[in-house]
Amino acid sequence: MISRLILWALRARWGLSAVVMACNLSGLAVITIELWLSGFFGRLGSEWVNTFIQVAIYPTIGAAIGIMLAVRDRRLNFGWLDQRRPPTEAEARRLLQVPLAVTLRALAIWVPGVIIAAAVFAHATPQRDFAVVLSMFTLGGLESAALTYLIVDRLIRPTIPVVAEVLDDTAHWSSTVLMRVLVTFAVVGAVPLFMLITVLADPSSAYPDRVRTAIYLAVVGLSAGSVATAALARAIATPLHTLRDALDRIAHGDLEVRVPIGSTSEIGRLEHSVNELATNLRERERMRTVFGRHVGEEVAERALSGRNDIAGVTNLTGDTRVVTALFVDVTGSVALATELAPHDFVTKLNRLLSIVVAATEENHGLVNKFEGDAALCIFGAPLALDDNATPALRAARRIRDEVVAAGELDIGIGVARGLVFAGDVGADTRLEFTVIGDAVNEAARLTTEAKQVPRRILASQAVIDAASEFERSKWELRDTLHLRGRREPTPCWTDTPSRMSARRNGSGPQAEPKSVAPPETAADLATDH
Repeated sequence: MISRLILWALRARWGLSAVVMACNLSGLAVITIELWLSGFFGRLGSEWVNTFIQVAIYPTIGAAIGIMLAVRDRRLNFGWLDQRRPPTEAEARRLLQVPLAVTLRALAIWVPGVIIAAAVFAHATPQRDFAVVLSMFTLGGLESAALTYLIVDRLIRPTIPVVAEVLDDTAHWSSTVLMRVLVTFAVVGAVPLFMLITVLADPSSAYPDRVRTAIYLAVVGLSAGSVATAALARAIATPLHTLRDALDRIAHGDLEVRVPIGSTSEIGRLEHSVNELATNLRERERMRTVFGRHVGEEVAERALSGRNDIAGVTNLTGDTRVVTALFVDVTGSVALATELAPHDFVTKLNRLLSIVVAATEENHGLVNKFEGDAALCIFGAPLALDDNATPALRAARRIRDEVVAAGELDIGIGVARGLVFAGDVGADTRLEFTVIGDAVNEAARLTTEAKQVPRRILASQAVIDAASEFERSKWELRDTLHLRGRREPTPCWTDTPSRMSARRNGSGPQAEPKSVAPPETAADLATDH
């Protein structure tokens, strides 16, 4: 019901005028009833009709002026509603000042009326009660103005979400929570109590009249206090409840939250801040996702967090540590690129790389970079692992098995282990997380040799020595090779066929020949699994 009345007052041409006049009439009614109960009208004598006519002249003129100004305010501040368009920036800023502007104008209209009414009534009474009447009308004017402020402030609240789309900040000093609390206190506490003091201090009123007026003011104060306090509490508690729900949803990962901005106080600023928080988190998550696709989720999270010293995570400025490097390369890629259309070759290559990414990340490794038809995967940086050799060997076997099962490409996989530099290289404006060291070079050399091994995987002795006993049982020494660019020969290990595969092929789990065999086709490899 209240919401419908507010919407009517916003959209109707005379709505704002009706609201302002109702507030002023309520203040006048409180004063009139108070004067009547206190027996003041009985002291006017036989000329009370002429006195009321004289007193009513200014309120009539003031009401006409107030109505015209309210209609002008309605057209000036809410004309964009009639035109069904968003407000301009100037209109939005002016709208935030409406409660204060209307309230100050109401006070300005009340001041001459208070003085005139007090002078006329005091002249008409034998006791010359100028101070009492002046106090009554002054307090009534303050009560009316305070009520006008609270109601007009509530009136414009449905327009604040639209204003928030135009202005970054909807807060205004005249509508702070402190201001609302003080004005509410004036309406429900201060003004009624001062009225009560005025009545009780009036020596011209009889004792029964003062008691009756005091009861009336107490009832008015309690009634208005209950309504105004409930409205103030709801105006603060409802948005805070909405904000709490929004923050709970953000904490649980729902970043599509948007809180409607419905206040020009600090609460409205807080609502705006929550929306900005959700927007920034969405942008950060988008950056992390895009960044993670290029450099890996661990590196992206590390860079975006800005942390530099976390146990178990490589410092992005550079660190040396022992890692296991896994290198994957496609056999005969030049011929394939010649035979296949570029799109078809890239499609097959992407399917291979998706296998590499899945196997590496599920074994807690990092796909550090793609180099054409090859990929370098790192285990042990930037996320440190207690055992980085075992997951690397496990990932190598999985990559080989899934590529063989797909039957589209032939590959070689080399696995090596050693001390490397892991961190940023580049310039201030362009950095890349990478690993540099002998282990990476050794893995690349092993990959070249692995293309000629039936099982298509070769691992260095250091990797096998560092792996778990269970994983070592799946590998056997293949050969000792002189890798290009290395002085010492390298013991090379390859994985053994599983017992089940060997039984299907009609042979036991015996070691393969140590000589380097020519590359096999994908169909030949499939019989080993």
